[in-house]
Amino acid sequence: MTDRVTGRWTTRPAASAALRYGLAFASIAAALGLARVFLYFHLPQPFAALALSAIAITFWYGGVKPGIVATVLASLLRYYRWSEGGVVSGALYDLVFVIFALLMIELTRARSELEVRVAQRTADLTRANQELSLEIAERKHTEEKLQEREAYLAEAQRLSHTGSWARVSATGEMRYWSEECYRVLGFDPHDGQPRFETFLQRVHPDDRGKVREISAAAGREKVDYETDYRIIHPDGEIRDIHVVAHPVFNPSGDLVEYVGTVMDVTEHKRAEEKLRQSEAYLAEAQKLTHTGSWVWDVAARRALHLSEEWYRIYGFDQKDGMAAWNKRSQRIHPDDRARRQQEIDRAINEKSDYDIEYRILIPTGTIRHLHSVGHPVLDASGNLVQFVGSSTDITERRQAEEALRQAQADLARINRITTMGELTASLAHEVNQPIAAAVTDANTCLRWLNRDQPDLQEARLAASRVVKDAARAAEIISRTRLLFKKANPQWEPVDMNEVIREMVALLRSEAARYSISVRTELAAGIPRAMGDRVQLQQVLMNLIMNSIDAMRDVDGTRELTIHSQPGENEALVVSVSDTGVGLPAQQADQIFDSFFTTKPHGTGMGLRISRSIVESHGGRLWAASNSSRGASFHLTLPKVEAHE
Repeated sequence: MTDRVTGRWTTRPAASAALRYGLAFASIAAALGLARVFLYFHLPQPFAALALSAIAITFWYGGVKPGIVATVLASLLRYYRWSEGGVVSGALYDLVFVIFALLMIELTRARSELEVRVAQRTADLTRANQELSLEIAERKHTEEKLQEREAYLAEAQRLSHTGSWARVSATGEMRYWSEECYRVLGFDPHDGQPRFETFLQRVHPDDRGKVREISAAAGREKVDYETDYRIIHPDGEIRDIHVVAHPVFNPSGDLVEYVGTVMDVTEHKRAEEKLRQSEAYLAEAQKLTHTGSWVWDVAARRALHLSEEWYRIYGFDQKDGMAAWNKRSQRIHPDDRARRQQEIDRAINEKSDYDIEYRILIPTGTIRHLHSVGHPVLDASGNLVQFVGSSTDITERRQAEEALRQAQADLARINRITTMGELTASLAHEVNQPIAAAVTDANTCLRWLNRDQPDLQEARLAASRVVKDAARAAEIISRTRLLFKKANPQWEPVDMNEVIREMVALLRSEAARYSISVRTELAAGIPRAMGDRVQLQQVLMNLIMNSIDAMRDVDGTRELTIHSQPGENEALVVSVSDTGVGLPAQQADQIFDSFFTTKPHGTGMGLRISRSIVESHGGRLWAASNSSRGASFHLTLPKVEAHE
């Protein structure tokens, strides 16, 4: 920049040598012309003065060399045109021209030097001015940046509820408080910076001694300090404050001041308290529901989180930490390990949920039933990262279900016994028939043997009939004993046509007692159903007895029809239809409810138990009114393969 300024001041207007030398000739020619004009008008000879002017002009505007040329030209013209004055006067004129030329040379040089100095000074001033302008611009930019940063800092402090401060350790004088520091601690900025003792008066009385002691101890030891306390605002509001302080030393190592921050952590404290309460509620809820939560990393196969209840369920000590996760497999029941692992592997491959029940063995020897549910967690790329889920101890539920099943079995047995008690007369008649026939056949056999010539063939036939009648009586008693017997359900393939025949044979006398005809329409070749034979007998007995009760007091035809056929989706369909009183009006949907009955001395449990038994076998039981008279009960049972 300086070179440009200097050049602007020292460089003359650009002109060619021809112009500058032409100036020399032109100025002398002009002087000559003016001299001739003066001569023409008889004026004094002014050539010398005019020539000196021409020389001066040439030196000033053309430079030194053109000025010398002009001097020479002036001398020559004077010599040739105005030489009347003699040699001495000519020499004096020449001397004057030379001296004048030398003076002009020196003047021109002095002017050039002056121009250079002025240019240099001007360049220095320009440079200084530019540097000053640049420095001012930089300072202004720095100030703007500083103001911007201070604004950002103030906004950041406002958003984070954090104030900054500086305090002279020796005197307790507050050297600096940020705007947010006043707001956090509840002081008015217009009152100025309070002293340390004034600030202490705002600290909660229970925390004041702690703050004073920590501050004094840090000053003595010249170390950082950090603490929490409560401060009371003028309106009585109590805020939780977290302070961090750092010592500042001079070059000699002496403590000069403390600088630090105060942060209003009231909301943070409240959030922490709410979080602790939520965690406590969650822990209590998990304890009450026997549910433990967990998170495990799929790639590393390690636990990231295990709740307190999870440790209790598996029988681990919480001090074992995450290592207990890798030991849990050892406590899974051997019969369930492969099935459980297969389900988890499937969920990993499909990136899907899994839901599984299995048993674990506690070191005390206790077996617990668990229900675990896992949910996959995917990253932004869709990769499986974690599984989060829960494990619930359902041992008590399983025990309750088993107790319920046992109670239902006992109730069903009581229902069977009650029904059998109502059939005492019919059963006695049913058993008495084959016994009486056996007695008659035995007497016949004796008569054939007591003849003078015993007829062994007839005696043998009579004896065979005795055996057959006895077997029939034994079969009736055996069936009756099975219905009374208390035993666990025995699941096996059951021929429902055979069950129907057995129940018809058992209850035929009861039906005949009320003049009810029994007709069976049994399809051949229907598939077997998987179930407990006694329970299925009880269902058929309840349905047949309901139909008999519905027809015992009606007039007209009394007909009981039992029908079996293959179903579309189920293995078979069994229907029991009667021509009785039909379903109760506007209460047809309640007949399967517990304790609902239309009989004067009924318990209201027969149909409820029957439906429970059928549903436990994977089937359905429902009722419908016949188009003419009476009602029909239909049950479906899945075939053996479908149930398995």
